[in-house]
Amino acid sequence: MSGVPGVQFFVRDAALWAQVTPVAERLPPGRAALQDALDAAGLGVWSLDDDVLDRLVARCAEGFEAVELMLAAARPGRFTLEIAPDGLQAWVDVVPPCGGEPLASETILLVLGEAGVTHGLDAAAIEQACRARQRGRFVVARGEPAVDGEPSRFELLVAEARDRTPQVNERGLIDFREQGAIPTVEAEQALMRRIPATRGTPGRNVRGETLEPTPGHNAPFAERLVGAYVAPDDANLLRAVFSGQPVCLPDGVSVEHVLRVRNVNLASGNISFDGTVQVEGEVMPDMKIRATGDVIVGGLIDGADVEAGGDVRVAGGIIAKARVVAGGAIAARFAESALLAAGTNIVIEDSALQSELQANNQILIGTKATQRGRLAGGSARAMMLIRTPLLGSNKGGVTRLLLGVNPVLEAEYQALLQRLEAQKAEEDKLDKIVKHLSTQGDPRGLLPRAKESWQRALQAWAQLMPEREALERRLDLVAGARVEVSVGVEGAVDLAFGKKTLSVRYGYDAGFFCVEGGQVVFGSGEKRD
Repeated sequence: MSGVPGVQFFVRDAALWAQVTPVAERLPPGRAALQDALDAAGLGVWSLDDDVLDRLVARCAEGFEAVELMLAAARPGRFTLEIAPDGLQAWVDVVPPCGGEPLASETILLVLGEAGVTHGLDAAAIEQACRARQRGRFVVARGEPAVDGEPSRFELLVAEARDRTPQVNERGLIDFREQGAIPTVEAEQALMRRIPATRGTPGRNVRGETLEPTPGHNAPFAERLVGAYVAPDDANLLRAVFSGQPVCLPDGVSVEHVLRVRNVNLASGNISFDGTVQVEGEVMPDMKIRATGDVIVGGLIDGADVEAGGDVRVAGGIIAKARVVAGGAIAARFAESALLAAGTNIVIEDSALQSELQANNQILIGTKATQRGRLAGGSARAMMLIRTPLLGSNKGGVTRLLLGVNPVLEAEYQALLQRLEAQKAEEDKLDKIVKHLSTQGDPRGLLPRAKESWQRALQAWAQLMPEREALERRLDLVAGARVEVSVGVEGAVDLAFGKKTLSVRYGYDAGFFCVEGGQVVFGSGEKRD
């Protein structure tokens, strides 16, 4: 007897039938109740699809006259085998039996064996597939993917070191880091440890084939490090040759000599120094400093000419037609009638008046004078950002700003594209050689070396791709260049964002200038009459 009033299941002519008779005030049974009734009748081997059960539920709901319904013809359980393209998984798609022979694990294992699937078999999943009452997909074998090797790492061993590698954030701005006293190391002091690359861990696919990992890139210490050497008893340890200022690179540490002088004047003479120069007092008019490292000045740079491969930091001002050029950042208390050119940032604590400022990333004015700091007169050029409390002056001439232009970055990008093209051509050439030797024969045994050379070329090309992507992101960010004014705009200001220009002859409150809709616009502020 069925567990559902008015519904009785039976088998006839190798098919499952249901006899449905009207029952007064019978609520339509659900799918689960019908399946339970089928099990209770000893017919659980007949697995019914949902659409069949739905058709039976609908007939029970009608209940006007007795009727016999054929629900399903007998069929054995069946399955199809699929193996992932990478060989790391094999699964079976199961159609359960319906009154026919159930699936047997031996059958599935036989098909797996014929397909070469011998590794990572999951006996429990195979049994579950055989017992399935509904269509389903079961992972019956799993391989182990290869784990690629880690690239070499470099661990800094000194507590403090200058880091001249620009740290660019998601807006394309370079972080300006306040620097304290000059850090120093002693001769023979350990500077950096290199953690060698790892080979990686081989894997195995479901066919039992070994999957070779890609070894990590084994980068050496940087070449031509100044003041540092690789320890003769430890090829992964870098030591200082002499005492000086450590300068950290991504893959090494240089040590710069430090020259300390009281003042730079006629008594000291001009200075040209391979390292960092620290001036306790002032750099007097017409004097020159050339340093491959930083230049640190405790007083003024007064009408002098200063060039540094690193940063220039001035506790006082830069005045009287002084010229200051830095490969890194320039920081000073104020600037007046001076020329400043920085490879990264210019940071002025107070004001910059009648000066020519050029920075490859950003110019920040009034960092310690947030209400009175002013950029007025002269010109300022930066790729990403110029920020100042007050812009322009009613008492001076035109203040000219240019943003969104970085010829150095453009040249770097074009040079990288040429390197990528050359490396790709080399990789393609070696790939053709490997394919030729593999298909046409290798009587001289050149294939292993050709494969190794091809792998190295492919890896070298791949390692340039993140650099290209990073440069492209920086170039894309140029479209977001801004002039930010935290107090207001006064006097005459000419702005240019690339080829987009705007002449400002009105006062504005706090806000920002940017390019929007193909035009230079001012936002978040009110124009004053």
